[in-house]
Amino acid sequence: YNVGFIHMLFPNALILHVAREPMDTIFSAYKHEFPPGPLDYTSSFDSLAELYHGYRDVMEHWDRVLPGRVKHIRYEDMVRDMPGVSRAVIDATGLEWHDEILDFHKKKQAVNTLSTTQVRKGIYTDSLQAWRKYEDHLQPLVKLIGDQVNYNLKTTVSDYALRSETQA
Repeated sequence: YNVGFIHMLFPNALILHVAREPMDTIFSAYKHEFPPGPLDYTSSFDSLAELYHGYRDVMEHWDRVLPGRVKHIRYEDMVRDMPGVSRAVIDATGLEWHDEILDFHKKKQAVNTLSTTQVRKGIYTDSLQAWRKYEDHLQPLVKLIGDQVNYNLKTTVSDYALRSETQA
């Protein structure tokens, strides 16, 4: 949401936006029972849909106002090709590649999120299209999301599309 602010403060910074398939994203929030408080909206289809539409509006705004400034990464590309996406991101930053980057799940530092156990497992694809198991029950949410249920985002980090095309 702070793309404009980041752009003004750090005009040469790499701004990354990682986006997951819409229904997987929303279902992931919905299925977790968060403690009472600021995440109460996750238990309501109406609230989740409203928040999701707002998020998409904001990202579409920045893509119009600062075309090409935000580099997008499809979550699905990242979990299916972590080495390729990681190398493209590191290359885009101008930093040196280290093989240990792919061993993030072996680090001993604390992880303080609901996904702590997932982080320690490393990259996996089990949760891709996980919402489909409950598709019939989630139809009211699909309707609320409407046309935005499809997100035809492409990974736009420099050199990644070229790499994936040359490997195909």
